[in-house]
Amino acid sequence: MIKLIDILENKILVPRRGKEERFNNYQRIIQKQIQQYVKGGSKGDLNLSNTNLKSLPNNLKVGGNLNLYGSSIVSLPDNLEVGGNVDLRRTFVRHLEGKLTVGRDFYTSEYLTNLPDDMTVKMDLLLDGSKVNNIPKNLRVGGNMDLSNTPLGGEYREDLNSEEIVGNIIIDKGGEVKGRIFID
Repeated sequence: MIKLIDILENKILVPRRGKEERFNNYQRIIQKQIQQYVKGGSKGDLNLSNTNLKSLPNNLKVGGNLNLYGSSIVSLPDNLEVGGNVDLRRTFVRHLEGKLTVGRDFYTSEYLTNLPDDMTVKMDLLLDGSKVNNIPKNLRVGGNMDLSNTPLGGEYREDLNSEEIVGNIIIDKGGEVKGRIFID
């Protein structure tokens, strides 16, 4: 039987894992969590807030909310479907690519600069404070669209008919916003 004093005197200590090894183990745990979520039928919320997660698998379906607040994620997967809200606040997502369908509200990252074509948000598209600078083709928003404090909103801020102008641009590109468009 090895006693603690023997371990200390003979320096039979197990070295701590390095930072890179701990990070890789953590990534495996998160990926396993996502796999278990998918195996379980993608029911309920997928909460990955404040994780070091960099990406998600393509064709991911989330039955409830997808919470990525404060995570290290840099992009969303192609063909992402979320039944509830998507929260990208305090993330590093700069561009959205591929098909994206959101069943409720979409909260964006302050870095987000473009929206993908064929994006559908069944409730509110909340872009306030982001760097969004484009109106994609076939954008569908079932509620309101908030462009306050964005470069895109800034282009039309001075115009008295700014909401109407942006609304017409969206329509011309094959999309619609059923609620109001907020510019400022």
